Amino acid sequence: MENIYLAIPLAPLLGAIIAGLFGRQIGRAGAHTVTILGVGISFVLSLFVLKRIAIDGGEPFNGSVYTWLISDGLKFEIGFLIDNLTALMITVVTFVSLMVHIYTIGYMADDDHNWPSHSKAGAPSSYQRFFSFIALFTFSMLMLVMSNNFLQLFFGWEAVGLVSYLLIGFWYTRPTAIYANLKAFLVNRVGDFGFLLGIGAIYAFFNSMDYATVFAAAPAMVGTTIEVFAGTEWQLLTVICIFLFIGAMGKSAQVPLHVWLPDSMEGPTPISALIHAATMVTAGIFMVARMSPLFELSTTALVFVMVIGAITALFMGFLGIVQNDIKRVVAYSTLSQLGYMTVALGVSAYAAGIFHLMTHAFFKALLFLGAGSVIIAMHHDQDIRNMGGLRRYMPITWITSLVGSLALIGTPFFAGFYSKDTIIEAVHHSQLPGAGLVYWMVLAGVFVTALYSFRMYFLVFHGTPRMDDHIREHLRETPWVVTVPLILLAIPSVLSGYLIDPVVFGDYFAGVLHVDPANDVLTGIGEHYHGPVSFVLHALGGPAIYLAIAGVVTAWYVYMKNPAIAGDVQQRFRGIYKLLVNKYYADDFNDAVFAGGARGVGRLLWRIGDVLIIDGLVVNGSARVVGWVASVVRHVQTGYLYHYAFSMIIGLLLLLFWFVYMGAGA
Repeated sequence: MENIYLAIPLAPLLGAIIAGLFGRQIGRAGAHTVTILGVGISFVLSLFVLKRIAIDGGEPFNGSVYTWLISDGLKFEIGFLIDNLTALMITVVTFVSLMVHIYTIGYMADDDHNWPSHSKAGAPSSYQRFFSFIALFTFSMLMLVMSNNFLQLFFGWEAVGLVSYLLIGFWYTRPTAIYANLKAFLVNRVGDFGFLLGIGAIYAFFNSMDYATVFAAAPAMVGTTIEVFAGTEWQLLTVICIFLFIGAMGKSAQVPLHVWLPDSMEGPTPISALIHAATMVTAGIFMVARMSPLFELSTTALVFVMVIGAITALFMGFLGIVQNDIKRVVAYSTLSQLGYMTVALGVSAYAAGIFHLMTHAFFKALLFLGAGSVIIAMHHDQDIRNMGGLRRYMPITWITSLVGSLALIGTPFFAGFYSKDTIIEAVHHSQLPGAGLVYWMVLAGVFVTALYSFRMYFLVFHGTPRMDDHIREHLRETPWVVTVPLILLAIPSVLSGYLIDPVVFGDYFAGVLHVDPANDVLTGIGEHYHGPVSFVLHALGGPAIYLAIAGVVTAWYVYMKNPAIAGDVQQRFRGIYKLLVNKYYADDFNDAVFAGGARGVGRLLWRIGDVLIIDGLVVNGSARVVGWVASVVRHVQTGYLYHYAFSMIIGLLLLLFWFVYMGAGA
């Protein structure tokens, strides 16, 4: 079995190496063939592992592959932890990645970006390069979720960040793409700094990097305090968990480290789907769930996680209402849904959070790829105000996008309903401080989600076509390599919700996710659960379904039936509209305070260190001293013999005086 576990991450890595190093030799067909084959092998093996571990009840695997180094008796190892959580994650990651790889054949078919002209001969074209990058991204994510220690976790964590930087800025000739990938990289460094501090604290106090060792020793650390600031005692586990979660805030784009994700839409649509659906942005959710034995020992950390998630879920949803770029609407939807997952983690409903991670991966990848299908048909015009009526031209994209939208808003019997409604119920049953307010925030988010989702859906696929005549004449459904992944993703967007029985209310995560009995909200909900249909009937007695319906009806009336209302509301609430359009001025604040402050400090250090000290004192100052000394000494070198004779006589007299004086003193 160890060979199978190794093959799962190494198969896409091999495809990435072949496509990246030998792209010119194997051509476009060879590049997408080897990478799709590699990811396909990983997916098939992941299904085998899922069946063996989760269905057949096989023994989990926790072992080292090899020892990287030993320092002062501490082993730094590369190893795998294959349990039910890992099996679920690798299956979701490889399936979505496989769909994205197939879809990319159609989306990148006309891409003609190449490396700069001064690059080495034999460098791959953009097509081969892109396939190499997305296969490498898949390898990095698999290494992250399969790790059994913090060293490998950090390796995968940083690797997905690096490859996402390359992919967001893939079209490097666009200044906006370069700005976006730098922004993503820098914002994630802020989160990763906290993440690294958390890992460092674990190493310092637990003297181990192994999950099992740390988790076993954690209960004994309850009550241990440290001084973060002089004279202030903090619970050690609270500090560790908050530092780890700061890393998750960066990767999973939680407020205030969310600002990179909308701008990352500058990358090609396939990577938008891969990064923002099932892989990188869910790394933080996965990490916190994996660290449940630590988070359950700190109520403060759980409340912190819950509040940050609620703020993200509601306030990022508001921003989706005013976006006109089709990909940015879906991006803000991702931010909001990640907030729901984070809320679930905060109320100790880890199984519900992972379940929503899984269902969201399917329908959000579907929505991103559906948006890409529309962008292809619209000749890369992404403004939804220039669309409309695409239903008659693109029936497959239309119906699959409808499925994704219905799943996203939590329509009964769709996957998103079961996962999102479980989270809302979990918050409702939570006794954590602030859970009551968070409950109303996530409920309000249901209406907001339905409003922005169907605003986009109606403006794109219904109503009067608003594109120019040239685009309208060439509108048609996209090729099969684009539409087949849409169909295949639409299926689990409906059916995966019925896995709620084993995943949330069954024993699927027994022994994997740890929940303190005082925080166990899912068990209480599960006592009243009697199947998927009964769950829907129970939900009819709550407000969530009706809020979703209200959001859809509002979107239809405002944007289809009476469009003048939207303009009137915008005029009446100009201040709020301006606040939303400017994204709460978060970017302006960061540019002025952090980026501007950093540049100001840099300029100050340059003037003091470089100009004044290095140039002024060290380089130019030493040159001036040497020049002054030389100007004085050169007067001694006159070239006249009598001057030298006189100097010798004076020197001889001084020496005689010295010896006579020293002799008299002796």
